[in-house]
Amino acid sequence: MPRTDSERSAVLRQLPAVDSIVRHEALQGWPRPVVLAAARAWLDEVRTAVLGGGLDAAALATRCAPATMVAAIAARCRAGSRRRHRRVLNATGIVLHTGLGRAPLAAAAVQAIGEAAGYAVVEVDPASGQRDQRELEVARLLGALTGTTGALVVNNNAAATTLMLTALTAGREVVISRGELVEIGGGFRVPDVMRRAGCTMVEVGATNKTHLRDFAAATGDATAAYLKVHPSNFRIEGFASVPSVRELAALAAPRGLLVLDDIGSGLLLPQPIPGCEDEPRVVDSPAAGAHVTCFSGDKLLGGPQCGILIGDAARIAACRAHPLYRALRCDKLTLAALEATLRIYRDGDPAHEIPTLRMLTALPEELRARSEQLAAMLTGLGAEVVASDSFAGSGANPARSLPSFAVTLPGSDARADALRAADPVAVFARLHDGRLWLDARTLLLEDPDQVAGAVRAALS
Repeated sequence: MPRTDSERSAVLRQLPAVDSIVRHEALQGWPRPVVLAAARAWLDEVRTAVLGGGLDAAALATRCAPATMVAAIAARCRAGSRRRHRRVLNATGIVLHTGLGRAPLAAAAVQAIGEAAGYAVVEVDPASGQRDQRELEVARLLGALTGTTGALVVNNNAAATTLMLTALTAGREVVISRGELVEIGGGFRVPDVMRRAGCTMVEVGATNKTHLRDFAAATGDATAAYLKVHPSNFRIEGFASVPSVRELAALAAPRGLLVLDDIGSGLLLPQPIPGCEDEPRVVDSPAAGAHVTCFSGDKLLGGPQCGILIGDAARIAACRAHPLYRALRCDKLTLAALEATLRIYRDGDPAHEIPTLRMLTALPEELRARSEQLAAMLTGLGAEVVASDSFAGSGANPARSLPSFAVTLPGSDARADALRAADPVAVFARLHDGRLWLDARTLLLEDPDQVAGAVRAALS
């Protein structure tokens, strides 16, 4: 190995020039900027190895052999040309997988996005040609589905909570139970949000027990609202309770206070979902007396990422009129997908047409049959059908698993990596006890031939 500067310099002089690599005939199928970036990265890697003493002249000659060099740079070109935001197969068993984009969209929502990708009606009345509100049709659908008179859509539920507090409670006190001062992903903490919204947080009760009398005792002339936040990513069980929205509404009414309710996952389906029985339903919050309720669009609702506010028209109008709304509002593609999703709830069969709900409500016998079908296509790879535990994901009742079935294969970190690197469709699986688990719940709507083909291609 080269030990002196002169020895390293002699070795480094053997490196090919960038221009000679870019002009290599075997790399002409790639765009020049892609080849240039790949060549520079490869040269930097080799140069670092030489300077670190890891490559001598003989080893460098081997690495710089035309076939070896071209193969290494072509691999970098393939990686550099691959879109990051591309379709994958979710075999993890986590339906609302945050890393994989949470709720997959219904076919109608996908079609709506495609149709709205060019010019589309957003802030204009097609009949009169006059300027209009961008979420008007979405608000009408939400009103029909929830019985509320106002609705607004922003880019996620954290934004919805922030806007609600900023527009309705800035400069005043908001009372909240200590058991609901939660932190969710990305460091989103309720106390921080309340402070940035300009209101004063008044925490009451204990971590596990908060009584209605605690809210009453904390109410004063500066109080603007009572806030409830659904602890969507954890559970306190046993000796634990907090006042309900209905109880808070009864306490707030004679005092002229608001009740604001962040219910998180946005369960709009009328019938219960197995494993998610404890999730609050959207329609129950305003019916119980909440003035404004906010929730996510890309969780149990099964739509695009957004935050939805519903409530009485005056409070929603105040949120829309606040300058912060313009910074948080959604684009035409999100609104198109959300409208299509809500139309399924109004006119269609959401339990079957919305992929998230279809997967969550699938029965174990159906999942077992799908697993056996996939295992039969993976003969020779050591496939076995086993009982599995799947989860709703994204904080939707995290303590409750959903009984499922999976196909398992002999596995390792390297094999899991190979599945994630599969082209054209990557496969995200679960690695447990030396086996790769392909859970049927999250593969329920996929073509089994395509799944089997992707797994075979990656693991062979």
